[in-house]
Amino acid sequence: MKKFKGTGVAIVTPFNEDKSVDYKGLEKLVEHLIANGINYLVVQGTTGESVTLSKQEKEETLAFIIKINNGRLPIVLGVGGNCTSTVVEAFKSTDFTGVDAILSVSPYYNKPTQEGIYQHYKAVAAASKLPIILYNVPGRTSSNILAETTVRLAKDFDNIIAVKEASGSLEQCMEIINTAPSDFLVISGDDALTLPMIASGGHGVISVLANAFPKGFSGMVGSALTNDMDTARDLHYKYFSMIDLLFCEGNPAGVKAALKDLGIIGDAVRLPLVNVSEKTNNSIKDLITSY
Repeated sequence: MKKFKGTGVAIVTPFNEDKSVDYKGLEKLVEHLIANGINYLVVQGTTGESVTLSKQEKEETLAFIIKINNGRLPIVLGVGGNCTSTVVEAFKSTDFTGVDAILSVSPYYNKPTQEGIYQHYKAVAAASKLPIILYNVPGRTSSNILAETTVRLAKDFDNIIAVKEASGSLEQCMEIINTAPSDFLVISGDDALTLPMIASGGHGVISVLANAFPKGFSGMVGSALTNDMDTARDLHYKYFSMIDLLFCEGNPAGVKAALKDLGIIGDAVRLPLVNVSEKTNNSIKDLITSY
């Protein structure tokens, strides 16, 4: 579980102008992240526009990242959905060679009860041979995994090792930290709340911002985890305004705009997502220039 402390990055999927996967850009991005001190890679999460990738594209991009990574960093793969039997079947039929853990989002759209969420993850835990990181993101799923449900899952299943918490509630995060088993990881899913979460006993972040600014943001996380709060605070506020810009017109359109401005990849997204407005893009450019 130690390998999932620190800074994980929810990798974007670069696209060419014709919306095909840009593998040259993907290689450049992976090398950019590894060279700048992040701790692990998260593949095919929300930021990777996984819901717009075909099954073949998912297989090919995962294999490509595993090859480029070449064992240098742990890899977490997003596997989730709102039909439990389909998710379980994915665990049975997918080749997870080269994958170190699974990030599994809470069922979306269905709006299950807490017992329904528990039973979903019970089935997932039984099907998975890999460690599982729960993913709580009520803003996208329309249901919140309550702290008591997260802790219940942490206590009942040895292979449920962590939660990516994007509820936006520090109180909920602190309740999990305070009541979960001591080796259970609480990982921030909100870049802006990462510092206060670590200060409360959290273990790191799965970040969007760090696609574009891996060195600075992982430096903030590392400083906070080693109790160098002065350094961590300075870096937190350095990127605080950028976080708002990257999300104000949707993710990953914002971070792709920053990555294009930095000369790393293009900013193409797949519908129904669209690029950020000229106004937001100019604000991102201005802030990058100030850095």
